[in-house]
Amino acid sequence: MTKSLQDKVIIVTGAGRGIGREIALLCAAEGAKVVVNDPGVAADGAGNSAAPAEEVVEEIKKRGGTAVANFESVAEAVPASKIVKMAVDTYGRLDGVVNNAGILRDAIFHRMSIDAFESVIKVHLMGSFYVSHAAARLFREQESGSFVHFTSTSGLIGNFGQANYAAAKLGIVGLSKSIALDMGRFNVRSNCVSPFAWTRMIGTIPTETEAEKARVEKIKQMGPEKIAPICAYLLSDAAKDVSGQIFGARMNELFLFSQNRPLRSVHRSEGWTPQTIAEHGMPALKGSFYKLDRSADIFPWDPV
Repeated sequence: MTKSLQDKVIIVTGAGRGIGREIALLCAAEGAKVVVNDPGVAADGAGNSAAPAEEVVEEIKKRGGTAVANFESVAEAVPASKIVKMAVDTYGRLDGVVNNAGILRDAIFHRMSIDAFESVIKVHLMGSFYVSHAAARLFREQESGSFVHFTSTSGLIGNFGQANYAAAKLGIVGLSKSIALDMGRFNVRSNCVSPFAWTRMIGTIPTETEAEKARVEKIKQMGPEKIAPICAYLLSDAAKDVSGQIFGARMNELFLFSQNRPLRSVHRSEGWTPQTIAEHGMPALKGSFYKLDRSADIFPWDPV
């Protein structure tokens, strides 16, 4: 059977554990040479360790694949650019980037510290930008390349206590669409994946009530290996016509998410005043308002 990523060079950030690890393993199994990036930090971004990335590289090599470990942080521009440099220095080219690295610093909004907000934005949103920006010129020159960015239903739908994470993850959707639009003329693709899987980061979800405990038990059924196939596909030539989309992966389900478009309009020939908006405009639009749903409200069925 032909391997879908034969001889392609792929960067996977945050690849030492969880979803990133599974993506790196599958990409290598599909014939890619993988740069396994992970500084080995804790779920909140503290500390560092070479062990996670090195262990994944060792596992890939044990299975007959090709990989190299990288320990740079994506949260700063220069270290992030060194991830791309390592790919080119080691393997001579770069074909795909998976922006998976992330941390969590959850807190209800009025108690969230500035540091908690900024640090999560730096890793998720700025990190996705820094690595993508470093790769963009290469992709432009070779007129090919694929970006896979990680978003979340925390941003797409909503969740409690995650203003920093949600803002970053919805920002990544805008970043991905902009890359798709700007670089499509160079045969460069950019897509988002929203994963449903039990990982170390999801392990920080509070479980104080019986309902919360039951929800987490369901999430535990969803292994990170279920997220890897859609990512490997999006990196492959089979996805050459797929760009600017948002996909979801949940156990054996795949989703295509909607994107913001006008839902309903109302017009008044003489224009609007605050009073006529209150009397006419808003009542006409209210039937199409979105409720303050959370991810669990939109995906209430058990994973299949």
